[in-house]
Amino acid sequence: MGRTIAVCNQKGGVGKTTSAVNLASQLALDGVRVLLVDLDPQANATGGLGIDKRKVEKTIYQALLDQIPLQAVALKTQIPNLDLIPSQVSLSGAEVEMIGLPDREGRLKKTLQSARSEYDLILIDGPPSLGLLTVNALVASDGVLIPLQCEYYALEGLSQLLETIRMVQEGLNPGLIIQGILLTMADFRTKLTSDVIEEARKFFGSKVYDVVIPRSVRLSEAPSRGLPIALYDPGSIGAQAYRQLAKRIKEAIHVGDARLGERDTSVDSGERTPGSTGDPESPDPVHSSESLPTKESS
Repeated sequence: MGRTIAVCNQKGGVGKTTSAVNLASQLALDGVRVLLVDLDPQANATGGLGIDKRKVEKTIYQALLDQIPLQAVALKTQIPNLDLIPSQVSLSGAEVEMIGLPDREGRLKKTLQSARSEYDLILIDGPPSLGLLTVNALVASDGVLIPLQCEYYALEGLSQLLETIRMVQEGLNPGLIIQGILLTMADFRTKLTSDVIEEARKFFGSKVYDVVIPRSVRLSEAPSRGLPIALYDPGSIGAQAYRQLAKRIKEAIHVGDARLGERDTSVDSGERTPGSTGDPESPDPVHSSESLPTKESS
């Protein structure tokens, strides 16, 4: 049975879709069977894989609202082992249309159920919001990967996402865990980047991956060519970083890391989780009453 990970952050411009596309692509190149679900009405993950969203006939919208079989929606990509459930701007109206439907929070989970036996990993690129689509992504997932931009306001608003995760855990998906915190868009020439990395690791502890995604011109250029960085410039620092991240995720899948299958208890036990770094004594950020750090309080 494959695992499902949602890539979520309600803030835009944090490297969410970039990470979803490049992680999915690299894992597929490494031999992992991956399904990437574009749950963002902007459909940037669809375009980032070279698929013209204007010409797509069936999307995640039809799968959610009309309950079209997922097999009729999935598209092959230019990368072996990587399939895509595309999106279009029509998805922006889905939240309103789903309000009156039964089990509105669990429709994506039901939609993806048949695919879990066909893929090693289902990766969901969530929208930059905390609405019903994001709740659906969290309910359908085993874990949440949170991209965190190495910028001044990076931690602001993250408490809202953590609260949403907590509510989903308590009422809709008790097995949901924080898969990891991925630091993105890092400019290692600045002290600000070092400060944000330090604060994130101080608060999230072992949840923070030791892989940090750098700010990179090549990473920014790749979507305009409809290519993941692994194909656009495999020798770039961005491609190297996503190869390292894919290795961490692949280890978790194939080794049977507890972070993917059940609530992570390594923080409480003092154990270190593979592919992450930080203080093992740090509190669980979802269940801790400690406030997120801010620039004013740091």
